[in-house]
Amino acid sequence: DIKIAKRAGLLHDICKAVDHEIEGAHFEIGGDIARRYKEGNEVVHAIESHHNDVEPQTIEAIIVQAADAISAARPGARRETLESYIKRLEKLEEIANSFEGVEKSFAIQAGREIRIMVKPEDVNDDSIVLIARNIVKRIEQELEYPGQIKVNVVRETRAIEYAK
Repeated sequence: DIKIAKRAGLLHDICKAVDHEIEGAHFEIGGDIARRYKEGNEVVHAIESHHNDVEPQTIEAIIVQAADAISAARPGARRETLESYIKRLEKLEEIANSFEGVEKSFAIQAGREIRIMVKPEDVNDDSIVLIARNIVKRIEQELEYPGQIKVNVVRETRAIEYAK
């Protein structure tokens, strides 16, 4: 039931919006709030089972559980201080810029991608694959990061002429 899945997905973390003085487990508080406001049993069950504290018994509960896990795993979903986030992006660019032939680099997509521009006169087309692999190795060795990071090396030559 799409309506139940949407409602449970929207409300599954409702307990995070209440005063932290309330005693109890995350899933219990959420279930209690949903019951108090007359949510249906299917929605309450999905809320209570989204962390597997209660065994999911419905497809909607399993969908909410899966969506919650996917959402929590996405880069930037967990609280990261602005300072540590900026340091991670700077370190990512620093790693890329340390390679010979790299002209500049840009951490984009909240650090999920690093776009690296190389000097076409110093780096041939075959070398960009090696540069990308070596940057990946360094990132894996030196950085802690959620998810994965796409390393995109660009070698660009432009020819511009004007018609008059």
